[in-house]
Amino acid sequence: MTTWRFSGLSILGLALVFLSACSDAPYYYQAAKGQLEILRKREPIEKLLTSDQLPEVQRRQLERALQIRDFASQQLMLPHNNSYRTYVELDRDYALWNVVAAPEFSLNAKTWCFPIAGCVSYRGYFSETEAQDYALKLQEQGYETLVRGVPAYSTLQWFDDPVLSCFSTWDSLAFARLIFHELAHQQLYLANDSSFSEAFATSVELAGVRRWLESQGSPQQQQLFATQLEREADFSVWTAKIHRQLARLYATDLDLSVKRQRKADILTQAKTSYLELKARWNGYRGYDAWVTSLNNAYLASRQTYRGLIPAFTALLEQSGGDLQAFYRASQTLADLPPKERQQKLEQLMLKPQVSWFGKH
Repeated sequence: MTTWRFSGLSILGLALVFLSACSDAPYYYQAAKGQLEILRKREPIEKLLTSDQLPEVQRRQLERALQIRDFASQQLMLPHNNSYRTYVELDRDYALWNVVAAPEFSLNAKTWCFPIAGCVSYRGYFSETEAQDYALKLQEQGYETLVRGVPAYSTLQWFDDPVLSCFSTWDSLAFARLIFHELAHQQLYLANDSSFSEAFATSVELAGVRRWLESQGSPQQQQLFATQLEREADFSVWTAKIHRQLARLYATDLDLSVKRQRKADILTQAKTSYLELKARWNGYRGYDAWVTSLNNAYLASRQTYRGLIPAFTALLEQSGGDLQAFYRASQTLADLPPKERQQKLEQLMLKPQVSWFGKH
């Protein structure tokens, strides 16, 4: 399973409050209904663990969930609350599905604006069918789209987010990455700047997992994490190259038919070069689905989630690996006016990188 994913940042459950004032009432209705369903099904993990009827495999998974949750607050100084201390059994593979869209000749994702969360570059649905239907409407308007399942999302401390059955069975490494990422959104979230918020959360995720592995991980898990990071770095270089090539093409004044053909050539060449990556990875197929979906929407989304990681890695290194100092420095950046914040981030991007998860 590839570790890159949508975190699905969302305040969908708050949507009910705004229904009467919103022209897109059906969307908000499904969002509120889906969130309320999850809230209604929450069960305290501690209570579940007292049951004699709990299957042993699930017992171990829930015990592990609490251990990782405690580590997040005690060692990573992430919010200490009841998030991920309850459990919800879902009848589906994902919590929700996100729709991302971008024009045919642009790598700028379409944005949607919501109360509290601000403007984000995706739109979430609790029904895969509704997500696909909406993506089809966007395609009819000329957009390229991406629909991907979201295993977890953050309500930004408006509610206590639960452990969901769709990710509770993941291996410990993947589970820890997800929990640390989502709690990082509770630590710091910048409305109207998805790239900032996602890169911050991913940086906390990576730094947190390194600490968790050093504290209680096995040598096998440490090696697996190192291998994951190597593949992620390789894939980021690969996608960044395609992004640059298409950005240069889209900025030209070429005839649309010529531009369309050159775009197709770039994507064809990219898929060929991906085979070389797979050979280096001994045939690892974790990114195959993303490559199959390769289009402007995917590349825009990838940039949102990964583009600023080097900046936050540099900031963590400047903070001496001290997470509390890193949180303060990140908050200082978030408080700056947008143009000044972007300048600071660009300066950080230029600094030499030791690793994606910094030193400590």
